[in-house]
Amino acid sequence: MATTSSGLRPAQKAERQRITQQQQGLSHGGNSLTRSLNNGQQSLRSKDTKPPPSSSSRRSVTPTSRSHYRDFDDDNDHGRVRVAVRLRPRNAEDLLSDADFADCVELQPELKRLKLRKNNWSSESYKFDEVFTETASQKRVYEVVAKPVVESVLSGYNGTVMAYGQTGTGKTFTLGRIGKDDASERGIMVRALEDIVANISIASGTVEVSYLQLYMESIQDLLAPEKTNIPINEDPRTGEVSLPGAVTVKIRDLDHFLELLQIGEANRHAANTKLNTESSRSHAILMVYIRKSVPEKVEDDISSQDKKTKSNLPVVRKSKLLIVDLAGSERLDKSGSEGLLLEEAKFINLSLTSLGKCINALAENSPHIPTRDSKLTRLLRDSFGGSARTSLIITIGPSSRHHAETTSTIMFGQRTMKIVNVVKLKEEFDYESLCRKLETQVDHLTAEIDRQQKFRERDKYDLEKLLQECQDSFNETRKNLVTRSEFLEKENTCLELDMKDILFELNCQKDHNSLMQDKIADLEMSLKQSKKVLADTTQMYEKKIAELIRQLEVERALSESAKEQLDAMKKLSGDHQKLIQQHEMENSKYQKALAETTQMYEKKIMELTKQLEDEHTRFEAAEEQLDLANKLLTDHQRLMQGQEEISELRLKLQEMYQLHESTVNELQSLKEEFKDQIQEKESISEELYAVQEKLSAEEKQRKTIEHELVKLKKSAPESDNDFEDKKSYMKENVRGSSVLGTPASLNKSGPLRDAQSAQRATIAKICEEVGLQKIIQLLTSEDSDVQIHAVKVIANLAAEDVNQEKIVEEGGLDALLTMLRSSQNATILRVASGAIANLAMNEMNQGLIMSRGGAQLLAKTASKTDDPQTLRMVAGALANLCGNEKLHTMLKEDRGIKALLGMVRSGNNDVIAQVARGMANFAKCESRAIVQGHPKGCSLLMEDGALEWLIANCNTASASTRRHVELALCHLAQNEDNAKDFTSSGGLQELQRISMESSREDIRHLAKKMLKSNTMFQGEMRLGWQ
Repeated sequence: MATTSSGLRPAQKAERQRITQQQQGLSHGGNSLTRSLNNGQQSLRSKDTKPPPSSSSRRSVTPTSRSHYRDFDDDNDHGRVRVAVRLRPRNAEDLLSDADFADCVELQPELKRLKLRKNNWSSESYKFDEVFTETASQKRVYEVVAKPVVESVLSGYNGTVMAYGQTGTGKTFTLGRIGKDDASERGIMVRALEDIVANISIASGTVEVSYLQLYMESIQDLLAPEKTNIPINEDPRTGEVSLPGAVTVKIRDLDHFLELLQIGEANRHAANTKLNTESSRSHAILMVYIRKSVPEKVEDDISSQDKKTKSNLPVVRKSKLLIVDLAGSERLDKSGSEGLLLEEAKFINLSLTSLGKCINALAENSPHIPTRDSKLTRLLRDSFGGSARTSLIITIGPSSRHHAETTSTIMFGQRTMKIVNVVKLKEEFDYESLCRKLETQVDHLTAEIDRQQKFRERDKYDLEKLLQECQDSFNETRKNLVTRSEFLEKENTCLELDMKDILFELNCQKDHNSLMQDKIADLEMSLKQSKKVLADTTQMYEKKIAELIRQLEVERALSESAKEQLDAMKKLSGDHQKLIQQHEMENSKYQKALAETTQMYEKKIMELTKQLEDEHTRFEAAEEQLDLANKLLTDHQRLMQGQEEISELRLKLQEMYQLHESTVNELQSLKEEFKDQIQEKESISEELYAVQEKLSAEEKQRKTIEHELVKLKKSAPESDNDFEDKKSYMKENVRGSSVLGTPASLNKSGPLRDAQSAQRATIAKICEEVGLQKIIQLLTSEDSDVQIHAVKVIANLAAEDVNQEKIVEEGGLDALLTMLRSSQNATILRVASGAIANLAMNEMNQGLIMSRGGAQLLAKTASKTDDPQTLRMVAGALANLCGNEKLHTMLKEDRGIKALLGMVRSGNNDVIAQVARGMANFAKCESRAIVQGHPKGCSLLMEDGALEWLIANCNTASASTRRHVELALCHLAQNEDNAKDFTSSGGLQELQRISMESSREDIRHLAKKMLKSNTMFQGEMRLGWQ
């Protein structure tokens, strides 16, 4: 701070002291940029700032020599756009860049200058309002760049804070970083709202926000994703720009704003490119609307005449803050954008080009400003050349590989510094608050009147209540007397009716007695008749018994014809005789019993009928035995028919013998043909011998090449794992780090870098001396050691993008697939799988690998090995192939998904992590296709049990594996056709747990979004709550 203050001129120091005395109660920044903005804020309360100077008074910012620059210490232009530059720390890709010099940028923060190197002997110097090194904290960036603008907005001026730069240089980190885990990493958006909420109370003002994105020239609401293509309205009188279709949310506190910011970031378009793993594909615009009442003591701007006429009217200040996170400019040859990413890049570059044209026109004082060429320039119309106080921060990278993009960014900032806005204070009388105040007074008076009326009504009600109680008591006594008399009358009538009922019952009883006497007489008559009937029935049963005896004798005569049935019939006849004797005994008993009492006759008759029924059943059993005898006769007849069938079988055997003789003849003819084929084979073997002689000559040449390779291999020490995560896994580790990183990332060990550079130099030397084509030929050598060293060289070369196309053109991919198909060496299989994994990072190579059966070979390799390193290489290759939606069906048919899930049997954490990454890539591609409107059924992962495995491993100890598993579940849930499987297998419960317990904010918000968007999930959750 002392260094910055010492650089001020004496006049500026006096001016700063005057400003400090005028602005009591306001906080000051620790740098000259903050003080100059506060100066402009105080001076513009009474009048507008001076118009921008003419173009002739400015010098060109384009450098003509290595040290030309413009002096920006003059702060007379209070409305000039302030521009700061921030340098991103070097990442792993910058550290590994193979250039003449590592950094193309040299910072001089104490002089607020930046040197841009063209080469090792030439550089250009530029002056900015502030220069931030790679170690600058988020707090210092906010206080220098954004805090003066926020203070101006709180005082009633419009303000804009914008970030511009190449993709991957830290714009979103600088502006939109939430910093939930570490408050020191919070970006400008969070810190600005924190200051605004702290300075505005609920009674004195309101804060409302809108969060939008400009995606492919369509304005979309990030807080309400269903609102797209929002129109832009311009006030023809004031020229102010408004978005009536956007959602405006009133902010309660900082936590409320953080929730809204997280929702907006989850809905913002982002993609993975070669330059940035989380590249923003849209321009994000945060609009903050502030409405603040002005106390009477601050109203020094109103004239004395206005005070006389409008002294009682409250004054309100309305201001607007824009925080703009522009999408990064990119070159298609470097970003590798294709398909939808290419279209997005075109619209991003088009809008940034329109913004650059407006900046150039404003900087050159052109009479025409082309603000209507793009929606972005229309939204920023007030920020550049308008009435807003604007600060711009440009972000650059240190790598010389992006020298052209860095130069373009710096020149954009230099041209922006020439723009001067006419800052205006927006004050108006608060008729709404005055109206609300009068309404509250009217409500108070009406409430007082209502209270008096209620008192009078209450007294009247009490008197009426006493009168009503007296009347009620009188009426109640009167009713009691009436009811008592009515009760006595009813009781008398009831007694009379009871007397009549008793007399009627006595008469009925007399009639009943007479009827009973008649019934007794009838019973006596029926008893006499029953005696006669019993006598008749006994005679009838005796006749039936005689008839049964005759039938038994007839049956005996018939049973004598069959020897096998003779004994059975004798036993049955003996049983029948015994039964007949029993019946005779019982009949005699019945006759005696009939003489004694009629009741015993009835019982005996019942027993007799039961015994007769038993006899009848036994008779039927005898008939069944006769039927069995008949069946035996029929079986004998069937045996005779079986002999006829045997004769037919003999005829069939004779036919089979004839067929056998014909087949023997055909076999002899086939033997003759086989002899002819043997002769042809001998002729072919002679031709093969000639070919072998040619191959032996070529083998001698190959051995000489192998001898040269053995010499070179001794000078290039390598380990088995040198090739392994050369590219694919190194990129995954870089993706997890911050965009800007930390200063500690610059202090990596030098020996590792030197060893890697020496190794690459050795491999490059081998390629130059031997040639890539000869190295690929060595992959087919018979010597396993030569094959191992050759495939290691190919694997290391495949880790570099520039070598992949040459390897494929020279037949390297085919040779690697052949080694997987034929080799049994564990080292060769591991290294070849790693080389294929590196080649599979390229989309074109992915199609070639699948078309040549690569997925089948990888699945076969995984099934025949248990080596964790080999399985990790195979899993990495299949995971990369899962990232291409066009290959999903082919990958499923080639059993690639099943092989990927099968590799979890090893139990190795690295292998399981690669399997989870493949599932996440596969599910993410499917969800992207659904978002783009492609028709899609149930996920292909459901058929191989991937959902059950993901649910079972959702709580694994490995953080990276858990992250991929959670992402895969969230993307699978986006497909509504998978909802039924989710609910039946317990996936819905895991999705709910992820939405609340996941360690990553983006995954939690994605899970919540899936739960809200799926109607079936909503229904299941309601049932669970009930």
